[in-house]
Amino acid sequence: MVEGSELILVVNCGSSSIKLALFDATEDREILSALGEALASSEARLTVKGHFSATSKLPGGDHSAVLRAFMDLLTEHDFQRSRIAVVGHRVVHGGEHFSDSALIDDTVRSQIEACESLAPLHNPANLMGIRQVAELLPERPQVAVFDTAFHQTLPEKAYRYAVPARLYTESALRRYGFHGTSHRFVAAKAAAWLDRDLSATNLISAHLGNGCSVCAIAAGQSVDTSMGLTPLEGVPMGTRSGSVDPGLMLHLLRRMDMSPQALDQMLNRESGLLGLSGLSNDMRTLTGAADAGNEDARLAIDVFCYQVAKTIASYWAVVKGPHAVIFTGGIGEHARGIRAQIVAELGAFGLDFDDAANAQAIPEDVGVLCINRSTGTRVLAIRTNEELMIAQDARRLLETARGG
Repeated sequence: MVEGSELILVVNCGSSSIKLALFDATEDREILSALGEALASSEARLTVKGHFSATSKLPGGDHSAVLRAFMDLLTEHDFQRSRIAVVGHRVVHGGEHFSDSALIDDTVRSQIEACESLAPLHNPANLMGIRQVAELLPERPQVAVFDTAFHQTLPEKAYRYAVPARLYTESALRRYGFHGTSHRFVAAKAAAWLDRDLSATNLISAHLGNGCSVCAIAAGQSVDTSMGLTPLEGVPMGTRSGSVDPGLMLHLLRRMDMSPQALDQMLNRESGLLGLSGLSNDMRTLTGAADAGNEDARLAIDVFCYQVAKTIASYWAVVKGPHAVIFTGGIGEHARGIRAQIVAELGAFGLDFDDAANAQAIPEDVGVLCINRSTGTRVLAIRTNEELMIAQDARRLLETARGG
């Protein structure tokens, strides 16, 4: 860290947690990371790692309590608040308003609020973080980095649903897509590794974690993605169902007397890997159980890998042959067996899988798993870094505002 250099604070507020990161603005290097979890409960706590380590218990504490405790810890360890030049926030839904990150002003705040109905679990928490930072650092500019922005290049044939047109023209109900910051980061990494200009690179990016999405990237731009109006659509996830027949939901509402609230709870929090296995939403737990003979865990894994592979295969046609397929996110970066099973499902594409390389990935930032010898398509595992992407966007917009 350069002594006295400007700092960038990154804030990612969830409904019951908050992630923080502090970057040196001159080096694009993370100095600290922090996690506030179990908020509003007796177990609420803040954990800080990096330049210094600390743990603070905050019984009953909310987002504000975590941010204040983090600021106090910075002061205790000789990080002056005055060095924080800009604050970057992850904002999940920007609707059609934003195709890039934006400096936050009253208009931007209002537009984020207008998207609350599209992301009721996320945007209110994101706005809470913006308001709390404005109180703690009132003179600092803030930047919103939108999960949806990267996908604003989707063509209309990809983002429109085949429902009455008025639902789009009057209410903007369409596919928006998410994980855009992650897909954008790993796409740039892949293009650099391939020694190609991003604008001349076709990719398929699979962000696989507790939330999962696949993105088709043609000439460096998102042209299709598996998540939709909300993060519920697409492939199965940790606790989310992914895409299901809408008739199933109508059946549950009409014939089984399930309330909309109960349906929402089931599809978002009781389905996916957890629902199929009846055991866990954590892929590490499921792979261990499957290896021990648990058939429900094995089924959950098989459904997950099949659906991810099927989506990747469909995007192969969308991008007219990718230069690389990317695995990223917690599962994509670490679950070697899951990567191998997904690639095995893609056997029709002639991928020459390297078990030794798969076992070693990710050695640094990029690991090569296999290659199609005739087309040159690589399959890569790339460590994502959404916090760094947010910090870089915040610095870029700060420099623009300063006239740099």
